Amino acid sequence: MYLPSSYFVSVLFMFVTMLAWGSWANTTKLDKNWRFELYYWDYSFGVLLTAFIIAITLGSFGSSGPSFFQNISQLAWGGEAFKAFLSGIIFNGANLLLVAAITMAGMSVAFPIGIGIALVLGTFFSYLIVSQGNIFFLFLGILFVLLAIFLAAKAYRKKEAQENPGSHTTKKGILISVLSGILMSFFYPILASSIKQGSSLSPYSAVFFFGIGVVFCTLIFNPILMKKPIFGQPLSMNLYFQGTAKQHFIGLLGGIIWCIGLSFNIIASTNAGPAIAYAFGQGATLIAAIWGVFIWKEFAKVRAVFALLFGMFLFYVLGLVSIGIAKLVERGS
Repeated sequence: MYLPSSYFVSVLFMFVTMLAWGSWANTTKLDKNWRFELYYWDYSFGVLLTAFIIAITLGSFGSSGPSFFQNISQLAWGGEAFKAFLSGIIFNGANLLLVAAITMAGMSVAFPIGIGIALVLGTFFSYLIVSQGNIFFLFLGILFVLLAIFLAAKAYRKKEAQENPGSHTTKKGILISVLSGILMSFFYPILASSIKQGSSLSPYSAVFFFGIGVVFCTLIFNPILMKKPIFGQPLSMNLYFQGTAKQHFIGLLGGIIWCIGLSFNIIASTNAGPAIAYAFGQGATLIAAIWGVFIWKEFAKVRAVFALLFGMFLFYVLGLVSIGIAKLVERGS
């Protein structure tokens, strides 16, 4: 299998994660008639398909360890594989809760609460697993990213206030945002712990079992969401099979893009360390903001947000630089 031999290559991989995690959600906007519950079936299949393709390509060539098929043939089918499978279930549950929270409380409340909690706790737990990187610069970078998220939230609050002046935040939406963030903070550390040095699971095998967990969770919970949707009318499974090739491809594409981001991130973590890789990957919110501001023109008609958006971009850049150099100035290096 292939693993990055230098920190520079790992940084490039983490940039790919940022681009992928910050871009996949654009696919949900490509067909407004295709409900999210229907989209999510293909999204989940796209995650597993991509995990398998990467495993039989990058995970099967190179001199850094056994190939994907050799690795899974050596597994005891317990322990580490179950951790990776469980992390997929946890992520999927947290992701669905985050979507529900955004629907109920709005982007300006749900996103900073959910992602903020996931960023801080997820990085902390990942650092406990493998303590790589200078802790001061790592958590200084997290502070900068949290400030950027806070400014983004204020900008979205202004946007929502101008577009929906009568809207209000529900306590239920806030509670679900908190629950989503706590759940989200566990998926990456659990996944990273399944590939700790000395275990029998490679990064490629870990992401593959993660993908199985995502599909399993979708099979259990998505039918419930279809019968009792957060908004709109209940859906029947027949509607999914009546979807066009384009609609199914959009969902697959979303899952493909997201899983490329996870795969490159978990591969980079073998060199950079899980805490740095995960924290750096959360810069995806910056990419999502760039899409929203410059491509989708989400703030074109919103007054007095330039300073907030400028501050958001500035603190994201400072945060990513600080997280990026945490490995370079690690004590004893």
